[in-house]
Amino acid sequence: MLADWPDGTLAEYALLPASAVTPAEGLDGIPAAQLAVLMRFIVPFGGLLRGRLAAGETLIVTGATGAFGTAAVLLAAAMGAGRVIAAGRNQTALDALARVGGSRVFPVCLKGDIQADARVLREAGGGGAQMAFDMVGRARDPNATLAALHSLSRGGRLVLMGSMATELPIPYGVVMLNNLEILGQFMYPANAYSRLLDLVRSGQLDITPIRARIYRLPDLHEAMEAAADAGNVQCVVMQP
Repeated sequence: MLADWPDGTLAEYALLPASAVTPAEGLDGIPAAQLAVLMRFIVPFGGLLRGRLAAGETLIVTGATGAFGTAAVLLAAAMGAGRVIAAGRNQTALDALARVGGSRVFPVCLKGDIQADARVLREAGGGGAQMAFDMVGRARDPNATLAALHSLSRGGRLVLMGSMATELPIPYGVVMLNNLEILGQFMYPANAYSRLLDLVRSGQLDITPIRARIYRLPDLHEAMEAAADAGNVQCVVMQP
């Protein structure tokens, strides 16, 4: 990676290939430091596009209290999801997300029991979800992912975009008999950033719930410590 990208971005000017740059026009009213939090949104945007999230659909986000999971919940609501089930194991972080997410966000605290969690997720989704989005990072067990899979309605889609330190045992019969799709997605398509900026310009996506905590370059070590402890609605931003 360092061979391909030798020039960093902790500077006033950065050297980048033109093909990797998206003009941020028409956003002058938003401070640059706040625009920097878009890096939280662009990754899950790739997964939501891959899963073909449609307006009015019910979406389950597992790992919803993580950095990308929180952004996925807010972004799904901005894309028109009728109901977003924010699933995770940290009740405090879930409650914080529900407060900023709006009336279409429903928090569900998972307990680790696949069938019990699937039942609660189905109930929260009004009988089942059209799509599930797995954003659990470094999962040590597959329980949350499988609970989301079992909570899908017939013809539902599961997008895998997190990471797992163990195998994922797929229930063959459940997937086949219910016409389910399992989709893997790494990062996002090349035109995703321009589409994401369109959501911000139109006012559909409000990025202010993710608060930018600004640090100057001489305070880099302090910033790194703050980033390690930051909550799900905070984002550490360096300012040269």
